Amino acid sequence: MVTKTIDAQMLKKMFLAGAKSIEAKKEWINELNVFPVPDGDTGTNMTLTIMAAANEVNSLADSSMDALAKAVSSGSLRGARGNSGVILSQLLRGFTKGIRGCQELDVVIIANAFQKAVETAYKAVMKPKEGTILTVARGAADKASELAEYEEDLGTLFQAVIQEAEAVLARTPEMLPVLKEAGVVDSGGQGLVEVLKGAYDAFLGKEMDYSFEAPRQEKVVKISAQTEAEIKFGYCTEFIIMLEKEFDEEEEHSFKAFLESIGDSIVCVADDDIVKIHVHTNHPGQAIEKALTYGSLSRLKIDNMREEHEEKLIKDASRLAAQQAAEEAAQKAAQPRKEMGFISVSIGEGIGEIFKGLGVDYLIEGGQTMNPSTEDMLNAIEQVNADTIFILPNNKNIILAANQAQALTEDKNIIVIPTKTVPQGITAMINYIPDMPAAENESRMLTEIETVKTGQVTYAVRDTHIDDKEIHEGDLMGIGDHEILSVGRDLEKTTREMFDRLVDEESELISVYYGQEVSKETAEALGDSLMEAYPDCDVEVHFGGQPIYYYVVSVE
Repeated sequence: MVTKTIDAQMLKKMFLAGAKSIEAKKEWINELNVFPVPDGDTGTNMTLTIMAAANEVNSLADSSMDALAKAVSSGSLRGARGNSGVILSQLLRGFTKGIRGCQELDVVIIANAFQKAVETAYKAVMKPKEGTILTVARGAADKASELAEYEEDLGTLFQAVIQEAEAVLARTPEMLPVLKEAGVVDSGGQGLVEVLKGAYDAFLGKEMDYSFEAPRQEKVVKISAQTEAEIKFGYCTEFIIMLEKEFDEEEEHSFKAFLESIGDSIVCVADDDIVKIHVHTNHPGQAIEKALTYGSLSRLKIDNMREEHEEKLIKDASRLAAQQAAEEAAQKAAQPRKEMGFISVSIGEGIGEIFKGLGVDYLIEGGQTMNPSTEDMLNAIEQVNADTIFILPNNKNIILAANQAQALTEDKNIIVIPTKTVPQGITAMINYIPDMPAAENESRMLTEIETVKTGQVTYAVRDTHIDDKEIHEGDLMGIGDHEILSVGRDLEKTTREMFDRLVDEESELISVYYGQEVSKETAEALGDSLMEAYPDCDVEVHFGGQPIYYYVVSVE
């Protein structure tokens, strides 16, 4: 059967099915990350991006093509996380530009929309690299344009486009040697293929669930004011850890001890590759961050046990909140707007305090384990009362989201300093001069961050071969700005070998930020050994408090 056109209702089904498809494969896509670090998150970022759009699409009352296009574009732009998520959002944004004003879509319109998608995405990336999601998207778009010259059947078009996308994806290791060495295809490209395949399944009429869960309403628990006051730990936190490292009896005992230090009512049950966790705590984020060191999380649920259901109390609280918000808004409006403001992404308690001490107005928690979205950036911008705001992403995978927030902001001058690491962000803040104009400060910061060499020590989550190094699951790795510098099983030895690669004759300052898993004594002992090994360098040791990474270091 030949199908020459589709309407908005069919396109909606195809989009939602594409979102479902990548959601189902996100962990597999995460595993395609080149570096075997515990924060490979391409699948997660692309899923969160498209799900933000899917939620808007699913709630549409208007069934027109224009309304659908707006929901897809707006939702994905604001929900975009990480480089892969931002590029996906730009592909969707470009595609929706090509379908607005149409009642139905045929092969020519869709082929043109594909080309618009690729054009928009390439423009969003400052230095497009071939062998990535961009290459896969371009290959698919070019095939669509080729077929549109003589083909009318959309089924034939979609099938050929997917086949070409898969063929280009298979060639990505030949375009990027690092993919070939690691034995993987590009993870972003794989994610795009999964979206296309899911959409095609919907076009074929395959039976599937198009529903998306609305934001879960917290259940109302009837408790007395006295009972509420007696609750020591307010959040019932539950999740499943999908193990990516060994979790033997010793690790289980250690994790239980940690949970006991932050809460009670603890359940920790390990079964093969999963661990079920239940804890009552006032700090669910700490439980989550600790769990992420063992693997990825699933079925996360946090309930506020102190929540009242009494209607009168709810109304009183709402009225009080409205009153306080009005007062805060009035106070904010009464304060003079600052000339300069600062937003920084932070990855740990200690690093956050360092940024605050350097004058950062607003911290966005995120970084390695969860890349902030464009919406997170926009919310932060709204909170900083300044004419010009500098944003420090401090992670190469967050820069595009910051740039996207910059493009969406109209009432403030946003300057994104493309800091790829936390040490670069700290250096940028240290070199800011209050009396200097914004443009000159931007130039100064950009120059100074180039002098920073960064190293990070973490563990491998799988076996691989990269940068001429054989790496096994559980190995410690010292990772530099562009390559893996050291591999070993001993933390101090691996860290010292990394420093041997980072420090040279021109080095003057070594900064060490130790993470959650490292004691103060261990970090200070490392600092002493570095002073002895590099007597011409000043050595500073700071508490960073970051998860996942034992040390984040810089050499300047």
